[in-house]
Amino acid sequence: MELQPTPPDSWPTVRHYGRILPIAAVVLALIASMTLVAAGFGTRLGFWQFRTGFAILKYGAYGGLLSTMLALVAMIVAFRGKHLPGFVLSLIAMAIGITVFGLPFSWQSTAKKMPRIHDITTDIVNPPLFVAILPLRANATNPAEYGGPEIAAKQLAAYPDVKTLVLNVTSDRAFAQALDAAHRLGWRIVAAIPAEGRIEATDTTFWFGFTDDVVVRITPVGSRSLVDVRSVSRVGISDVGTNARRIRVFLKKLEGRN
Repeated sequence: MELQPTPPDSWPTVRHYGRILPIAAVVLALIASMTLVAAGFGTRLGFWQFRTGFAILKYGAYGGLLSTMLALVAMIVAFRGKHLPGFVLSLIAMAIGITVFGLPFSWQSTAKKMPRIHDITTDIVNPPLFVAILPLRANATNPAEYGGPEIAAKQLAAYPDVKTLVLNVTSDRAFAQALDAAHRLGWRIVAAIPAEGRIEATDTTFWFGFTDDVVVRITPVGSRSLVDVRSVSRVGISDVGTNARRIRVFLKKLEGRN
């Protein structure tokens, strides 16, 4: 008696997996992306501490890597099974997975290149001091006092362009312009003392909602004004360049008006 070959439709075919695997890859990629988003906004909304948020971020990145690998397999299977919708879905899943994994990976790579400091100022010899903000930093893990020569040396090596800005306007006008720039940047003003040339404010990062403190000092020098800024994180050893970027953006806005 001659054995007949098993009909192809009686066992899972390549074409069958070409339909299932792409869907699974997309679902996994979407879960990973939602985990990534939740890591930051959950911290911002107070659902968990920032360290927990970073741990969730790591798991989201792993999910992105896994979905990328699954999408690659799904793409091959869909291509062999000549299933175009599955192939397209696999491409979408791969794009999402690469993004979800790539963002945290790039941030980690950037963090390794940045100095482990979180206190940046345009005047490393006589940095502006916080006054009104001090009570708001009562629970901050980072001190409000400047770290001294060691921190200054690290800043000079990493951000040599962060320097005192000289404006060719009187101190009154410079103060008004600085206060307006702070408002336009969305800072929350804590104190504005024209007689002392001091502006204190807080700024909150978009994703994780970290609150950083800023103090601006206006010093009159004849008909000109010296503008010094200091931006300090309340938590974390490294700010990954956030405070330096904040100061640069602020000073650029002031320069653009003069």
